[in-house]
Amino acid sequence: MALDFSASFTERTPRIVNAAKLNRAAGRRKAGCFIVEGANSVEAAVATGAATDLFVTEAAAEEFAEILLAAAHMNVYTHPITEQAARSLADTVTPTGIFAVCRPVLWTLGAALKGKPRFVVVGVETNDPGNAGTLIRIADVCGADAVIFAGDSVDPESNKAVRASAGSLFHIPVVRERDVSGVMGQLKAAGIQTVATTMDGEISLENAGALTEKPIAWIFGNEAHGLPAPLVAAADARVFIPIHGSAESLNLATAAAMCMWETSKALHG
Repeated sequence: MALDFSASFTERTPRIVNAAKLNRAAGRRKAGCFIVEGANSVEAAVATGAATDLFVTEAAAEEFAEILLAAAHMNVYTHPITEQAARSLADTVTPTGIFAVCRPVLWTLGAALKGKPRFVVVGVETNDPGNAGTLIRIADVCGADAVIFAGDSVDPESNKAVRASAGSLFHIPVVRERDVSGVMGQLKAAGIQTVATTMDGEISLENAGALTEKPIAWIFGNEAHGLPAPLVAAADARVFIPIHGSAESLNLATAAAMCMWETSKALHG
């Protein structure tokens, strides 16, 4: 589609100024929307109907012409911007030049559990947006039915988290719920067993496939502190990952990927 780049929005244009504020949590809360950057995230936002506005540089318009065409078909407004404006919208060192402002896409916990999910992923007090996005992406790859961020967790709609999810935020139900005990209670009420990951669990990961005889919710702890002891004790099962080398532990994303993959194999063959 043809855009008039002679009249591109600059970094001082009010619409750009307001969009740039969405990179901060306070800005997202006030505006009731969020911003995503990059081809994967923008394409998913457009395809799922979450995007309301696109901002694109002249170079990006040429590179991502198919995304702009899809946006036009979805009646998404596309605005030409300067390279300087792109830098003001980006939270990356080298902007891709394509951005989308999106409606909120997070689910309520009740809605996410309403469809009787068999495979749920729970991150407790996940603080790093890159880890949050990676959890969403792995869960999507492995066929999970929902991802829940419980406790004082990072915003899954932050630009970095969305980018790390590579668009998966728009493909799978994602919940943010501060009440950890409430999350655990609703999982139990829905008939979903909770499985904690811990160094001294009674079940080895290689035997965890048997847990999928019942609906399962993997519970992953904070990057620095792991899961609180009371939460580990209250879980229906505790799984450990055998370490055969000299490493002391695994990072959150790696451990989560291994656990989710075992469940995916058991459920999908």
